[in-house]
Amino acid sequence: MIIDSHCHAWRAWPYDKKVPDPDHRGSIEALLYEMDTHGVDHATVVCARIGGEAGGDGFPNEDNNDYVAAFARNHPDRITAWVDIDCIWRKEHHTPGAVKRLHEELDRNNATGFTHYVGAQDGWFASDEGREFFRVAAERKVIASLAIGPEWFPALREIAKENPTLPILIHHMSFPGNKDGVYKESDLDELVKTAELPNVGVKISGFNYNSHKKWNFPYPDSQKLFKIIFEAYGAKRLYWGSDFPASRDMLTYTQALEVLRSSVDYVSAADKDLILGDNLARLLKVRQILPS
Repeated sequence: MIIDSHCHAWRAWPYDKKVPDPDHRGSIEALLYEMDTHGVDHATVVCARIGGEAGGDGFPNEDNNDYVAAFARNHPDRITAWVDIDCIWRKEHHTPGAVKRLHEELDRNNATGFTHYVGAQDGWFASDEGREFFRVAAERKVIASLAIGPEWFPALREIAKENPTLPILIHHMSFPGNKDGVYKESDLDELVKTAELPNVGVKISGFNYNSHKKWNFPYPDSQKLFKIIFEAYGAKRLYWGSDFPASRDMLTYTQALEVLRSSVDYVSAADKDLILGDNLARLLKVRQILPS
């Protein structure tokens, strides 16, 4: 089974108003087409209420949670919605009321997971409300999909310790600092240390983002990063993702698959199956998101 752990869908293209096909380029129909073409069974769509100069210079998508959740209700066998809650582009980001907003958004869209993008480290995870936010997420048995960098990992480890039943998935191999193909050693140390928390996993996506040459498929420096992650976390806590359609200017959906499937010779076929979908299928089935 292949499951895309990290992709997006928007009613209108959020990054650029000059594109000729703004209503299709990022649509759920375009995502389903790519999934069908590449034999991908299911996708957990990371919602992002961006555009209109909030997280993107294209068209606004204030209704993105509702847009994706509606398709998830109509296609529960293919799509799961992880709703945008208080991400960095939202005016309510890290302001009072986060717990209430978490409850409201999960209830309104019957969501089984949420995504939370952050900016520079601001201490919010260690605040009373930040800790309560994640405690409530654990109580509600949802999945946390977090766009955070290494500077957040000490605080993340405390959240993971306090909420051992909360699955936490780190986006895009965590974006360690990369100068001319050499990663910042302290960032790698934080990433490896965080592997000590068994409820933390890593999305194996964003090879292009983690490369100092975004076009250099199959991204030799990012392959080195992946090997470090694989050795630290093991195959069972890694989750492949395409980042379609946000990454389409840098790599195709085929390349997003083959950067792992065909370009890594030290990972066994069985372990590749785990990363490409079996791990996430197990996680979704435990939470009764997918049928057993």
